[in-house]
Amino acid sequence: MFVRNFLRHIRDAFKGLRRNSLLTVASITAVTLTLILFGLATSFLMNVNHVAMHLEEQVTVKAFIDPAANPDDEKKLQESVQKISHVKSVEYRTKEQELKDLTKSQGQEFNIFTEDSNPLSNALVIKTTDPQVTKKVAEEVAKLAYVVDVNYGGESVTQFLSYVKTGRLIGMGVLGALLIIAIFLISNTVRTAIYARQVEIDIMRLVGAKNSYIRAPFFLEGGLIGLLGSIIPLALFIIGYPILYRYGMDKMAGTSLKLIPPYPHIVWISLAMVIVGVVIGSFGSLFSISRYLKK
Repeated sequence: MFVRNFLRHIRDAFKGLRRNSLLTVASITAVTLTLILFGLATSFLMNVNHVAMHLEEQVTVKAFIDPAANPDDEKKLQESVQKISHVKSVEYRTKEQELKDLTKSQGQEFNIFTEDSNPLSNALVIKTTDPQVTKKVAEEVAKLAYVVDVNYGGESVTQFLSYVKTGRLIGMGVLGALLIIAIFLISNTVRTAIYARQVEIDIMRLVGAKNSYIRAPFFLEGGLIGLLGSIIPLALFIIGYPILYRYGMDKMAGTSLKLIPPYPHIVWISLAMVIVGVVIGSFGSLFSISRYLKK
């Protein structure tokens, strides 16, 4: 019985799509445009978050050790830093390593400094569990004995982390707004289709059809509309993202920044678009027909 009714609902859903072809096209178009925006916004947000996380990982606190400190003092200092809240790791760097890195990044003119004339100090490179607490950790480290200077980027890093946090919140807000707009567009488009078929619905109610029986084909119609509406966005994303990825990586050549590789990123975004299309189509239709049946 259940299987027979289910097959009948599927058949009725396809009939409904064919009979109201113009409204079906309008609904599919609404889903298509919404999913294109959703896919672009989601992929963009994920890539921005990916780059931001990479930049956040590079935010460290560097504590320069007083040259008067002996090896035991340096060891105790490292242990004290490790005990500070939100400290993830502490790396000890000799002044020779610091000079080598400085020469590599700034130029060979720093080779004039030998071991005896090296003006740099031994240092501790500190990573935090959360980039947002970098300033707080730097302030705690600066209070410790044998720490002569602390560098973490200052206000520029604090401002950057604030921008990243704001950008993520805006991105989530945009995605939420797109989903609400999608449900609104689909539910209104389906509502128009329902009013166009009110005679058919009224006849079903007169012959004693239950509300659940009447809702079923509309629910399936909405799902089919969402599925059909996801085809073009899927094709555009599968073809377009690898092209945008190569273009973006060319622009970032020479930096340590990287975008999310096409695979499995394309698979996850494509799956998300199909699910979002089917869900908002189904429940948009269900919402509209349920409101009509309450009258």
